[in-house]
Amino acid sequence: MEIGIFGGSFNPIHNGHIALAETFLKEALLDEVWLMVAPQNPFKINQQLLEDAKRFELAKEALINYPHLVASNYEFSLPKPSYTWNTLQQLAISYPLHNFTLLIGGDNWQAFDRWNHAEDILANYQICVYPRKDDTFDETSLPKNVRCLHAPLLNISSTMIRERVQLEKPINDLVPENIVRKIELYYK
Repeated sequence: MEIGIFGGSFNPIHNGHIALAETFLKEALLDEVWLMVAPQNPFKINQQLLEDAKRFELAKEALINYPHLVASNYEFSLPKPSYTWNTLQQLAISYPLHNFTLLIGGDNWQAFDRWNHAEDILANYQICVYPRKDDTFDETSLPKNVRCLHAPLLNISSTMIRERVQLEKPINDLVPENIVRKIELYYK
């Protein structure tokens, strides 16, 4: 199977994540996209996160109507922080018949040279880069196994959702309807 790996904190998951995963699925010609709920991003060591199990639960429930999008807690059993190279190596052992393509944001692409085993990832995996509003890089200068994902930019962030919950503002248009109440409960 052709599997896309879309890693993130998903603190919480929202409609923008889901729309991006669906675009990734189609543009990269994948069988599934695994939204890999990360226990700890090495670049965000001091980030305050909702507990792992609850973020995974929300992601799993949010994706219930998307058969080709899968919430994954695979990294929960790996050493922290979550280095993408380690995750990809373990996935290759656990799923030897699958091919994995990595989705990263344009901000991560611009810092990619600082990633653990960046050269190994580049040498062994396809990468799709999702440019965000302020990202500046030359798409024509990307390595042959790296390409841009052309998806509509949805102005939604997990930070925005957490702030709205704190202010008791509605989030119904930002997240799947079936997880609104849990997000409101977990992030108050």
